[in-house]
Amino acid sequence: MRFKKRRKSGRRFGNQTAFRGAKERTRGSGNRGGKGMSGTGKRGDQRKSWVINLTGGNNYFGKSRTLRRGRKPKKLNSINLDSISSHYAGKKEVDLTGYKILADGELTIKVNIKASAASAVAIEKIKSLGSTLELKKQKKSSKVDAKQTVVKKK
Repeated sequence: MRFKKRRKSGRRFGNQTAFRGAKERTRGSGNRGGKGMSGTGKRGDQRKSWVINLTGGNNYFGKSRTLRRGRKPKKLNSINLDSISSHYAGKKEVDLTGYKILADGELTIKVNIKASAASAVAIEKIKSLGSTLELKKQKKSSKVDAKQTVVKKK
């Protein structure tokens, strides 16, 4: 005659710890790392799969370089000398703030140009024709201005 074997999981319920080690491990949320998103850090192995599925990948872990990088400088649009001469043919002054002038082609008209930047070759070509170029510097946000300078007395 064959007897039904008692399962091991059924034997755990009578035990104080239910085979979890110490009694203290089952009291609060400490054994599972806390409630909610707590305990999901870099070494939160017990919740890695849960976090990866909820947050959409491994971007949750580690430090973000974008926070440490600071602000990116604005990228200037570029314009060539030949496009300046074709677009602004009848004008005496051209305001190209936000643009960098590149030396592709030749400048055929005499114009006063205001731009944010220009290449060295473009500056030479503009000056050789007799045109003028005024470069406007972009404002740089610096943390040095906000800090107070300390003057040491002798």
